[in-house]
Amino acid sequence: MEAVSGGTGDDEEQQLQQPAAATAATQPVRRVIPPELPMGWTQMGPVSTDLAPADRIHYPWDVVEEGTAGGIEFPPPDQEMIVVGTAGQKITRMGGDLLAVKCGEDLRQLVLRSHLLTKMDGLGGFKNLKLLELYDNQIEALEGLDDGEDGRPGSTLATLDMSYNVIREMAPVRLCTNLTELYLAQNKIKFISGLKNLTQLRKVDLGANRIRVIPEEELAGLDSLEELWLGKNKIEAIGGLANLTKLKRLDVQANRLTRIENLTAQVDTLEELYLSHNGIDDEGASCETGLALPFSRLTTIDMSRNRMTSARPFAHLLALEDLWLSGNRIENFEAIEPLSALGQRDGACLEGIYLEMNPVADDFEYRKRLASMIPSLTKIDADVIGGNPGGGDRMGQMIARMRELQEAAVQRAKAQEAEQGQELEHTVEGPVDASKNNGS
Repeated sequence: MEAVSGGTGDDEEQQLQQPAAATAATQPVRRVIPPELPMGWTQMGPVSTDLAPADRIHYPWDVVEEGTAGGIEFPPPDQEMIVVGTAGQKITRMGGDLLAVKCGEDLRQLVLRSHLLTKMDGLGGFKNLKLLELYDNQIEALEGLDDGEDGRPGSTLATLDMSYNVIREMAPVRLCTNLTELYLAQNKIKFISGLKNLTQLRKVDLGANRIRVIPEEELAGLDSLEELWLGKNKIEAIGGLANLTKLKRLDVQANRLTRIENLTAQVDTLEELYLSHNGIDDEGASCETGLALPFSRLTTIDMSRNRMTSARPFAHLLALEDLWLSGNRIENFEAIEPLSALGQRDGACLEGIYLEMNPVADDFEYRKRLASMIPSLTKIDADVIGGNPGGGDRMGQMIARMRELQEAAVQRAKAQEAEQGQELEHTVEGPVDASKNNGS
């Protein structure tokens, strides 16, 4: 098959002007083989002075090299098609229904990441598509999920990743009734919608949007949800989580929170809580429906960059392993003292604490006093510590063992040196005695 690397010509202009379906029906689709040096992303088509930039289009099969190692064949092997446009030519159109024709209806994974796509076309006819990723494009709307008489790709999808686009409305995800993972981070979404009937969802990422409210009516049916990521929005209150009884990870960092509340349903499931870059103070962290609850599995809390003046709201969390309090307003060790009980009891779990950019971190003996106060610590501000007085200091035990091994190696070296000295002395003295005997 002839490969086109650039240039102009009557045949080529006629092909570009023909409808895509007519071209596929009358002749093989022409493909562009990129040159050895990647073509700049701004060059979106065959070089031609007769074509306006808007008319220079690339389909998926135009930007991959056919029939070579590392290239993508049509139909793709192993039921997957992955084209990442971080270098070289960028895909500008998915190709109408030609994509299904060229890839086959059994395609399982379709990944077109970091291109210049503005529309979700070409999905009609796929009957077994499990993963669709159009991450980092310029797509304005979720569409094509119910296209095709026989194939409706939305109903078969398990994973949908549309992060880093310009989508404003997420309601069409309701068509993806078998979704287990949904990624819509870094878009322009204002309202959470379309989720209420997606009962198989386990992970939802809606970070970096424009969401202000967590609606309970949308989350009420998500009985299987384990991870909810809502960082970098405009949320003013935690709510709507009453039915999320399997939630393990909750991220509401970089929002507008002043209180931690409405987590009663997660008291026996929550493992990680991320609330950095908010406006939460000691009172807001001690709400009866928030951190005052006896969370049995909560191991990680990130409260960096808030308005905390004390560690007291965390002193009862017996499973706590890592506590992030960087960039708060903790001034002295008395404010940290409540955590000492977590580090001194049998089976203590607290291993890491982060207090940099607090006034207390300016103390000359900051690390030494913290290590003495909380013997179970192995990390202070991400730095591993050794020599703690507590028996829970595994790093101190490792260092002591290394010193024992080093001392043993030194003693062996000295013994070998002494043994070699004795052998040398015997070798020198032996011939002298013999010569004396021969001369007598």
